[in-house]
Amino acid sequence: MTTQASTILLFRNTMRINDGHLEGFRDAIARAVAFAEQHGPQLMVETFVDEERMLAHSFQLYRNSEAVRIHWKLADPYIQEVMKHCRVERFEVFGEPDADVAAGVRSALGEQCELTFSPRIAGFVRFT
Repeated sequence: MTTQASTILLFRNTMRINDGHLEGFRDAIARAVAFAEQHGPQLMVETFVDEERMLAHSFQLYRNSEAVRIHWKLADPYIQEVMKHCRVERFEVFGEPDADVAAGVRSALGEQCELTFSPRIAGFVRFT
């Protein structure tokens, strides 16, 4: 097992889009993802929308906890813009972030949503 594989983190964020905010949410997400693609440390970002249920699902893959900290520093204005249009219902962390990142996630989300941490058992990542 490589060091990267043992520290990789996958975040899944399930957001409830506010009534009447679908287009604003789409625009804010598009700007945030474009910024992350150009400047962010993520290895992957994908966002999906279930319009019928007004839910969005965002997946972000990071090499390690340091990459998450870099993302938070760079992307805060974009995150704030997205959050004007939704609220987090569920946040899932796959992998084992360091204590600071785990505390940061807990602090940012507070008691407003379900938060789970699932340690990694095995796996691999392929990039072309």
